[in-house]
Amino acid sequence: MPELTVRKPRPIWYNINLLNLPVPGIVSIFHRISGLLLTLAIIGLLYCLDGSLKSEVDFGQIRGGLSHPLVKLVALGFMWSFLHHFCAGIRFLFLDLGKGINLSSARATAYAVFIVSGLLTLILGVKIW
Repeated sequence: MPELTVRKPRPIWYNINLLNLPVPGIVSIFHRISGLLLTLAIIGLLYCLDGSLKSEVDFGQIRGGLSHPLVKLVALGFMWSFLHHFCAGIRFLFLDLGKGINLSSARATAYAVFIVSGLLTLILGVKIW
């Protein structure tokens, strides 16, 4: 008589790669990331505000520091963060009201969030740079 072996159940592997998420899920994740970036940006903005209000010398130093290309690039990232968070927040408010819940409109609004926030960042970034 052959021996019966009991196989252990294989562990379930969940693939949570961003590439396998639907676009509304990616918008949701980026909404959280942009909120975190905005929270971190508050520290830098308060530092700049404090330095610019101390004296004329400190204001000149802050102004000179903000004209550096690397600082402008970081500011552009924070600008995208704000604009994406704003656009996605409006989308989520409409979802809370029951508008755009079906699959096709949810995908369309998710793509619209990425496109609108990217275009606004590009337009405002060119004007500020």
